[in-house]
Amino acid sequence: MEKKIDRNVNHRGPVKFQELEFKDPVTHAAGKLGIRETVKHTFKEMGVVDSMRALFTINQQDGFDCPSCAWPDPEHPSKIGEYCENGAKALADEATHSHIDAVFFQKYSVEELSELSDFQLNKFGRLIEPLVLREGSIHYESISWQDAFELISEELRSLDSPNEAIFYTSGRSSNEAAFLYGMFVRALGTNNMPDCSNMCHESSGVALDETLGIGKGSTKLEDFYEAEVVIIAGQNPGTNHPRMLSALEKCKENGGYIIAINPLEETGLVNFKNPKNVKGLLGSGEDIADLHLAVNINQDIPLVKLILKRLAEKDALDQTVFDHEFLKDYTQGYSELIEDLKSFDEAELLALMGVSNEKINQAVDVLAKKTKIIVCWAMGLTQHKNGVETIREYVNLLLLKGAIGKENAGTCPVRGHSNVQGDRSVGIMHFVDEDLNERIKKYMGFDPPTEKGIDVVESMEAIHEGKASVFIALGGNFLMAASDTDYTAQALNNCKLTVQISTKLNRSHLVTGKKALILPTFGRSEKDEKNGNPRFLTMESSMGRIRQSKGVLKPASSTIMSEPEIVGNLGHTFFKGNHSVAWKAMGEDYELIREKIDLVAKGFEKTSERSKGFGYYLPNNARHRDFSMLPNGRAQITINKLPDHQLQEDELMLMTIRSHDQFNTTIYGLDDRYRGVYNERRVIFMNAKDMEKRNLKQFEIVNLTSTYDGKKRTAYKFKVLPYKIPAGNIAAYFPETNPLVPYNHFAERSNTPISKSVKIRIEKEI
Repeated sequence: MEKKIDRNVNHRGPVKFQELEFKDPVTHAAGKLGIRETVKHTFKEMGVVDSMRALFTINQQDGFDCPSCAWPDPEHPSKIGEYCENGAKALADEATHSHIDAVFFQKYSVEELSELSDFQLNKFGRLIEPLVLREGSIHYESISWQDAFELISEELRSLDSPNEAIFYTSGRSSNEAAFLYGMFVRALGTNNMPDCSNMCHESSGVALDETLGIGKGSTKLEDFYEAEVVIIAGQNPGTNHPRMLSALEKCKENGGYIIAINPLEETGLVNFKNPKNVKGLLGSGEDIADLHLAVNINQDIPLVKLILKRLAEKDALDQTVFDHEFLKDYTQGYSELIEDLKSFDEAELLALMGVSNEKINQAVDVLAKKTKIIVCWAMGLTQHKNGVETIREYVNLLLLKGAIGKENAGTCPVRGHSNVQGDRSVGIMHFVDEDLNERIKKYMGFDPPTEKGIDVVESMEAIHEGKASVFIALGGNFLMAASDTDYTAQALNNCKLTVQISTKLNRSHLVTGKKALILPTFGRSEKDEKNGNPRFLTMESSMGRIRQSKGVLKPASSTIMSEPEIVGNLGHTFFKGNHSVAWKAMGEDYELIREKIDLVAKGFEKTSERSKGFGYYLPNNARHRDFSMLPNGRAQITINKLPDHQLQEDELMLMTIRSHDQFNTTIYGLDDRYRGVYNERRVIFMNAKDMEKRNLKQFEIVNLTSTYDGKKRTAYKFKVLPYKIPAGNIAAYFPETNPLVPYNHFAERSNTPISKSVKIRIEKEI
C-alpha cells in the first residue's frame, strides 16, 4: 500500500548554512560586472544562440515584455539592449533548457523535495506537462489536460457556495489571461480574487485614490529626464528596478537633484555605471543620490512633517515656496494641514526619524526652490500598518508644491512585477465596481456577483477556518509570498484542492490540499502559436502604458498551454459549453479577448491596434488635474498621525528585503554582492552598537522571534553581520523571515502585510 503523504512537510525549507563570505559592499551598480553576470546566467541556462536572440528582443518594440519588474520601456529603446542584469536573470530563469516532467516526480516524493531550498527547487527547470498529486499519494503523476479541467470542475461544482473557492493572481499574467480569469471567477459567482497587489502596492492604490482620485502614479518615463528633484523613498532601484537607474542618470545629467530616503544606503543610488555608454563601461559612472536620509524604519511621516513644517515657515515669509494658485484652484485641506504642522515639536520629530537636523535642512533648502518634483516609492512605504498614511504624507508634499498634473512632476509608485498593474486594470479585484459590473452584464451576458470578495489576508483566514476549500493560483508562489508562513501552510493543507498554474517548481507545489494540480504554462519569451498562427499578449507598465508582447523562443514543450487557453478550457469544461461567454474560442483567439477588454475594462480602446510599437497610455485624471471624482472636486490634502510602535527595550525593528540574486520569491543565486554577502541568505544586517549591546559577534548564529497578540513566532538560525544601518533597526531577506510577519497585522484600509516593520527580538542559538 502506498505511503500517505505527510501533510507536515517542510514548508519553510532547510535551515542549513553555506560557506558565508562577507566583504565590503560593491561601490557601483551595473558596469562590467553586471555584463559578466548577465552573460553567465543566460549562457548557462539558455545557451548562446537563444540568449543572444532573446536579449536583443526583450523590451524592444516588436519583442516581448520583460518578465521581471514593471518599469516602462522608453519610446526609443536602446539597440544595444533594453534590459538589465536582473531582467536577464528572470529571462534565463524562465527560458532555461532544463526541464522536469512526471519521470522526475516518480523519482522524488513531495516530502523529499520539501527538504530542498527554494534556490534548489527553482534550479530543476521548467515544468512541461500537467501533473496531479492524488489524495493519499506522495508523488505527482501525469494527467491529461482534459482530465485536469474535469477534476477542477468537479470540485467547484461540489461546493455549497462559489465563495468557498479562492482564485489568486500573480503579476506575471497578461491582460488577456487576467481578464478571462476574472470573468470566469465572476461567472462562477464570486469575487474572491486576491492578487499580489494585496501584498505590495494596495496601500498605494488606497492612498492615491483617496487623495488624487486614481490608484496609479501620475508620471510618465519622460518626466524623469527634466525633473528638478526626484525623491526615492523606501525603494532600492539598483536591485529591484535596475532600468530606472538609466532614467535617474538622465535626470542628473540635466541638473536634477536626487534624494534617497531609506534606512540602508543602497549601491544603485550611490553610483551607476551604465554599460551602454563609455562613461559607464570605462569611466567613473554617475553618482546618483545627492542626499541620503537614513531614516529609521517606518518613520517617514515625521521626516516629511518636519520638511513640510520648515517649508511652511519659509513660505510664511514671502508666499513663494508653495504653489498657492494651484492650492486655491485644485486642493482642499491646506489650512488644516498648516495648523496641524504647528502642533509638532521639531526635536520629537528628529528623534523619531533619526536623521540629522543638518540633512533635513539640506532637503528643505532644495525643495523650497524647486517645483518639478517626483516622489517614487515601493514596499519600503507600503508594507507598514500606516502604509496608506505614509504615502498620503508624501502626496501632501507634492500638492503643496503644485507638483501634480504637470510635466516632470508627480507620483510614481514603482510596481514590482511586470503586469501587476494591468491585472487590476482589466478587472482582477476582490471589491465590487458597480460600473464594471454593468459593463460585464451588458457585454459578457451574465450577472456578476455583487458581494465583496476577500483579499490575501482574508483568504488565508477563510481557508484556515474551513470557509473555503479550493485554491487556484494563476502564477506566483503564494506560500512563500504571503506573510506568516506557518499559518499560510496550515491553511493550504486544509484545502480539498490546490491548483498552481506555473512555469517553474516552487514550494507552493509541495504544501498542498488533499489533491493538487500543477498546470504548466508559457513564459513571456516563448512563441505563442495556435495552428501555426502567432498570437501576442499585452501588458501594462508601472506608468500605465499598454504594449504588446511577442515571444521569440521555441516553447519548452508542446505539452504546455498558454494561460488564456488554460482559463478558456476550464470555463468551457465547467459550464459544459453552455454559457454566454465563448470560453474555449476566447482562450484560443486573443483578439476575441481584447475586443471584450475594450468594451468592459475602463480606458481600453482599440487595444489590438494601439498596443503596437510604443503602445498607448490609459486615461489618468491626475495628469490633467481632474479631481472631479473627489469631495468638492478637489485633490485632498490630508492629516496623518505619527507612527506608534511602542518597542520594548529588548526589541528591534525588522524590515524584510531582497538580495541582488532574487526577484520576489524566486532565488537566482546565493550572492548579494551590492551588500557584500556571498553564498548565504540566512543573515541579518545589524548596527554594530546593537550587536555590542547584545554581546553578539560577527557570524554568530541567532534566532529571531516576534510576539503579537501573545503568540510567539520564530525564524531559526541566522548569522549576524555588522552593517551600516541605523541603531534599533535590522534587515534580513524574505521569504526566510516571512514566518515572523503576523498574518493579522496589516496596513489600515489596505490590508497589506507589515513586512517592513516587524517588532522582533534576538535570541542566541544554544
